[in-house]
Amino acid sequence: MLNELEQVRPADIEKRSFEIITEELGDKELIPGTEPVVKRCIHTSADFDYADNLVFSDHVIERALTALRNGASIVTDTQMAKAGINKKRLAQYGGEVYCFMSDEDVAQAAKRNGTTRAAACMDKAAAMWRDRDRREKNADGENGLIFAIGNAPTALVRLYELINEGKLKPELIIAAPVGFVNVVQSKELILTLKDIPYIVARGRKGGSNIAACICNSLLYML
Repeated sequence: MLNELEQVRPADIEKRSFEIITEELGDKELIPGTEPVVKRCIHTSADFDYADNLVFSDHVIERALTALRNGASIVTDTQMAKAGINKKRLAQYGGEVYCFMSDEDVAQAAKRNGTTRAAACMDKAAAMWRDRDRREKNADGENGLIFAIGNAPTALVRLYELINEGKLKPELIIAAPVGFVNVVQSKELILTLKDIPYIVARGRKGGSNIAACICNSLLYML
């Protein structure tokens, strides 16, 4: 059994993994420019369904990279996703990663309004965006917000509501909750948004690791 192991230097494991992914994708046609995102999702999950499940809005890669270069920050719905995002690389462009799930004011707002903490987090992010918009944001989209949702469908539903109410305009929504209850439906809501860039992991699959790896794939493309 040991003699069947592929001999790969530790420094080359990731490189070899991506070579295997490329080989196994074969002649599968991916949308030009999205290949690094698709391949990193497969690398993170060992699930080739992401070659079919990921949905990209028009010009989303270009728009996301512009937002990141201009200092966009990332709001996520789990501490796990926050931990997985390359904060050092994001900081090189002036961005930060936020997760408000453990904040006491979020817990109080959720209890007061009868919502989930994830939904309350989106309200807090929207308030932060409006404050920044008044103080700092310019025509190039500096200091905008990217949302990376890998767990809570209620976060996506609240994002959808806030956008339609004119209270929030994200630079990008990464919609990748995993699970069964309202997961598919919440992602389909995001797909109906106009003029909001999105990357959606359609269907039941996703997770905090997928949300984080999509962020990282964009950061590594800069």
